[in-house]
Amino acid sequence: MIFDKGINLVAGLLIGVWVARYLGVTQYGQFNYAMAYVSLFSPIAMLGLNDLVVRNLVRNPTHGNDILGTAFVLQIISSLLAFGAPVVIAGVIFPDDTLFKDLIFIFALGFLMQPISNVLSYWFESQLQSKHSVLARNWALIIVSIAKIGLILWGASLVNFAWANTLQTMIFTLIIYHLYTKTRKSIKAWKFNGEQARLLLKDSWPLIISGLAVMIYMRIDQIMLSNMIGPDENGIYSAAVRLSELWYFLPVALGASLFPAIVRTREMRSEKTYNERMQLFFDVMTLSSYIIVIPLTIFAPLLIQILYGPAYAGSGGILRIHVWAFLFVSLGVSRSRWLIAENMTGISMISTILGAVVNIGINYLLIPKYTGAGAAWATFVSYAVSAYLTSLFFVSTRPVFKQQSLSLLSPLRGISIIRMIHKVVLLNEYIKGKDQ
Repeated sequence: MIFDKGINLVAGLLIGVWVARYLGVTQYGQFNYAMAYVSLFSPIAMLGLNDLVVRNLVRNPTHGNDILGTAFVLQIISSLLAFGAPVVIAGVIFPDDTLFKDLIFIFALGFLMQPISNVLSYWFESQLQSKHSVLARNWALIIVSIAKIGLILWGASLVNFAWANTLQTMIFTLIIYHLYTKTRKSIKAWKFNGEQARLLLKDSWPLIISGLAVMIYMRIDQIMLSNMIGPDENGIYSAAVRLSELWYFLPVALGASLFPAIVRTREMRSEKTYNERMQLFFDVMTLSSYIIVIPLTIFAPLLIQILYGPAYAGSGGILRIHVWAFLFVSLGVSRSRWLIAENMTGISMISTILGAVVNIGINYLLIPKYTGAGAAWATFVSYAVSAYLTSLFFVSTRPVFKQQSLSLLSPLRGISIIRMIHKVVLLNEYIKGKDQ
């Protein structure tokens, strides 16, 4: 997953930078403003089902068709809501802004194509075959990247680039469906089960609220910057955010690959082994973050100058601040997996709500004076509060707070981490040999 994503990361970055240069600061700010607005509704489309469906498929493989069919029906309903809500609200709030309403409609169309691709991705992840989902995304990215090059050479308008983003979702859906059918499985076998729906929704509602809160503190900065300062400042800020968030695939990929194994460890192994692997999980996630964060902090201004050009010079200082949020993104992804394994989704909801409140408050205080840099500080602090400091607030998560704190010191604990990895590898080889 990481290797394939890394290859396409380069292609995606180069095309994204080219598009940013072509559109210019103002149009790039408008583009990202509309995208940030629509993304606020993505948790409604996702319905908090991702990790829950994967968890249930791992625990109850014989009920796979019921779980998949139920998730599919639920996601159809939620995607319709996620499509309609931003379109209607934009029409009411911005009745005279035709460009903004057009962008919202085009971006929101992507929600209607997600039910099938989301559910198929859940299944592949539960089978430890996420490479199929990655392959589908990569092909979609490559095809649309070529299309964007054509749009630039053609001199296309801003709206055409929005259509390209929606086209990417459509292509991804078609490819992942093809890959699923190649496994000799059919969606016709999926069945809706009312009891499964009740159980999924019972566990997912805190995750829906958590997802909304996460999207608020991930995207509200761009919305507030556009409204309080203007699209130009949002364009400069968005360039830095794009380079910072490019790396967010890393903890997601590691989490997706390791989460099923961690669930099985909880079910089949001793508590000591489970805790050791969770500590190793936190350590690996944090170390991978440091590898990204430190070089970007040092070379941020030079990187911005080379990639985006003089028009985006202000993005360098913003990137130096914003990139440190990645450290807590990794901790947050790790902890969210643990909370789901322990069925403590309510804590995740409270943490993300608190993070959203902190983010909005700091943005409101700092944006007028520090513009994009203030928004970057708001992002960093809110991620730290939501993903790390809230672990100290609850008795049940204080052991995790200790593990997270140790992982923040992971560069100083390199030898012990290597020993732990070696121990895990030896244990897995022993168990495999014994089973054979």
